[in-house]
Amino acid sequence: MEVILKEDVVKLGSRGDVVKVAEGYGRNFLLPRKLAIEASAGNKKVIDQMRAAAVRRSAKEKTQAEELSKQFDGLSVSFQRKSGENDQLFGSVTSGDIADALEKKAFNIDRRKIQLHEPLKTVGEFTIPVKLHKDVTAHLKVVIEKEAATE
Repeated sequence: MEVILKEDVVKLGSRGDVVKVAEGYGRNFLLPRKLAIEASAGNKKVIDQMRAAAVRRSAKEKTQAEELSKQFDGLSVSFQRKSGENDQLFGSVTSGDIADALEKKAFNIDRRKIQLHEPLKTVGEFTIPVKLHKDVTAHLKVVIEKEAATE
């Protein structure tokens, strides 16, 4: 079955691509979720118009992402967490924690854009990539410190 993607689908293609997929995947997943439409002659004309609009939108989003990336230069977020021996944390710092800290600094970044493959579990200084656009990646400095022991 041939479908035209209306949105970017991971490991399949990007918006506007005509791809061949299994019948069940197309009918049961892509079409009901409005991620794709069937590839017919009429739909291909509509997609050409959508593709032109997407190029304009993508260019605008890219310039906005580049401006935001410049604001990330020199920006850092810090956390204080309880830690045990060998500077291991009791718990961890996740992409959600980083997104919340950025939100307090007036940056509204979705946690899924923060490229943290696994939670941070040690004290230290880390550089975390933040994918603002498919072509723009900013780097954020994350500092995790020991929480002062209160007795």
